[in-house]
Amino acid sequence: MRLVLLSDVHANLPALEAVFTDLQRRAPGAPVYHLGDLVGYAPWPNEVVTLLAERGIPGVAGNYDSTVATGYEHCGCRYEDPVQEQLSHVSYAWTLAHTSEISKQRLGALPFRLDLRPLGGHLAGPTVTLVHGNPVLNTFYWTEDRGDVFNLKMARQAGIRSGDVLAFGHTHKPWHRVVEGVHFVNTGSVGRPKDGDWRAGYVVLDVEDGRVSVEFGRVEYDLERAMRGIRESDLPDDFAEYLRTGGAG
Repeated sequence: MRLVLLSDVHANLPALEAVFTDLQRRAPGAPVYHLGDLVGYAPWPNEVVTLLAERGIPGVAGNYDSTVATGYEHCGCRYEDPVQEQLSHVSYAWTLAHTSEISKQRLGALPFRLDLRPLGGHLAGPTVTLVHGNPVLNTFYWTEDRGDVFNLKMARQAGIRSGDVLAFGHTHKPWHRVVEGVHFVNTGSVGRPKDGDWRAGYVVLDVEDGRVSVEFGRVEYDLERAMRGIRESDLPDDFAEYLRTGGAG
């Protein structure tokens, strides 16, 4: 059984459209799931939410989704310096003001967690658990430098066993590690990568006869269109440059 996982679109419609086009070649017919943070930082929050709804793509709530849906005081984001911190507040205020009520309702209806049984519940096989940050908070940054003790603690809290998959996003940096048979997968970001590669990222997950394989996909998209859309909006131009550098600028 093949699954596609994507996360952190962050209102970047050109990047999301490019991923869907690429999947027609790479994983035709595979079910697609999202791991949250559909909005923020780019000018197409409603278009992204609508496109995923029209395609019937299920997923979980990222911190940006749940805070926009509830009108919380901030997005629950963490940043490396005061400038990025201030820009995050500008992005959040803009997104709150420009996300429609129907989009907010759709964001608010997203569950915190999804558990998938790709081989069917009638067979003993891997469970694929989807969250945004970690099994407790969608604001938690689960980075690759976390040790095995921490990873296994998260697995226990989620009820994950050897052979299962625990997938998440939020950091915008893809990675995969296996610890005592548990697959930990950070899916990276479709719309705002932070690993120095500007291309949209996603994961193709194959589960067959108890075996799990993880493949990271990257695809170029119309970066100029995305940057132009940001610059033509009231969002800070810094967000356009951030896309160009893949967060490394």
